[in-house]
Amino acid sequence: MTKIAPSILSADLLKIEKEIYDIDIAGADYIHIDIMDGHFVPNISFGYNMVKTLRPITKKILDVHLMISPVKKYIQEFINAGSDIISFHPEADDNAEEIINLIKQSNCKVGIAIHPNIKIEEIEKFLPKADLVIVMTVIPGFGGQKFLNDQVYKINILKKIKEKMGLNFEIEIDGGINNQTSKICIDNGADVLVAGSYIYESSDFKYKELIDSIR
Repeated sequence: MTKIAPSILSADLLKIEKEIYDIDIAGADYIHIDIMDGHFVPNISFGYNMVKTLRPITKKILDVHLMISPVKKYIQEFINAGSDIISFHPEADDNAEEIINLIKQSNCKVGIAIHPNIKIEEIEKFLPKADLVIVMTVIPGFGGQKFLNDQVYKINILKKIKEKMGLNFEIEIDGGINNQTSKICIDNGADVLVAGSYIYESSDFKYKELIDSIR
């Protein structure tokens, strides 16, 4: 069954403990935390303190997506804060292999994130060590963007690489996910779907109904 990872970028931070509790009981599998530095992407969100804040209030997997540059100098702080999965963009740092090894040695899972401008060929060498691969279906930086259909082919290619090489990484899709785009992603091989504004900014349904509609 497809896993759902609500992104707290769209959550009400004044009620963050309740927001986490509500998506927890609504059936979320992961909690997606977007870390943005205003340098690698044109927005600033959270730091490792957000991971540290959420860790005591949920047993769900904390799925941390680093959209920062450099990466290596901050990895240990995110590990210590309680991340379960740490994903990063290899082009954001000159030490991608070292970063992967640091994360793995700390019993965290490693994620490789693919910016829409990056081709799979550019990150393919990292796939044997990856536990998760994020296909960005928006230009990273802001929530609520329109789904980029021209990125769907990457999901299919990753699925074929995974099967051909006997790899075990999950394919996660991040950006513009709703009850229509989710079907496109699942049909092409997605394992995990990140949804922010669709879940948190809707006034029509409860979280469980929204999560079920994506799944």
